[in-house]
Amino acid sequence: MTFPGDGIWIFTLDPFQIVPIAFFAALYARRCAVLAGKGRPVWWPRQLAFYSGLGLVLLALVSPIDYIGETRLFFVHMTQHILLGDIAPLLVVLGLTGPILRPALALPLVMRLRVLANPLVALPLWILNLVVWHVPALYQAALAHSVVHALEHVSFFTFGALMWAALVEPLPGPAWFGTGAKIVYVALIRLSAGVLANVFIWSGTVFYSDYARDERL
Repeated sequence: MTFPGDGIWIFTLDPFQIVPIAFFAALYARRCAVLAGKGRPVWWPRQLAFYSGLGLVLLALVSPIDYIGETRLFFVHMTQHILLGDIAPLLVVLGLTGPILRPALALPLVMRLRVLANPLVALPLWILNLVVWHVPALYQAALAHSVVHALEHVSFFTFGALMWAALVEPLPGPAWFGTGAKIVYVALIRLSAGVLANVFIWSGTVFYSDYARDERL
């Protein structure tokens, strides 16, 4: 498929995006090595999930997905949001366990913030974050200002990770949050995202002026 415009296959190799990903990959590798040295190795599928999640974050931020989504096509930007706020956080959370997280949990601030992974907190925060960033004024601000755009990406990943952590439970969750509650939880995740998607699909309205020309093409 050929997209309109020249030079569109652009990789944005920004160290401010690459270095943090490499840093967390190194931290994770170090913790896995420590646990392996203590005779408690991290199951290799967990490690694969974690690194795959970071790889998807990297793909979303430095590949042409970022350039096309920011400057040309709305659906490509939505693909980026799905990678950053849904699929990549899920994979990263699947790679975590209590022993892996123990050094972070020793920090007082992190312990206070554990409440954010409660399903009654994490899901509303994820939905609110999803909706707020698609308000036209904020969405256009993210397209126009790199700092706002970076904040958008960080918030998508953070609240996505909290949302999935409540479900996957790398740390023990509330006793009441059993199989039935988790089925409802997943249904609400998909329903909320589906409602927003259908607003865009069926409205027949250009919500974001930056995309008007290329979406018609």
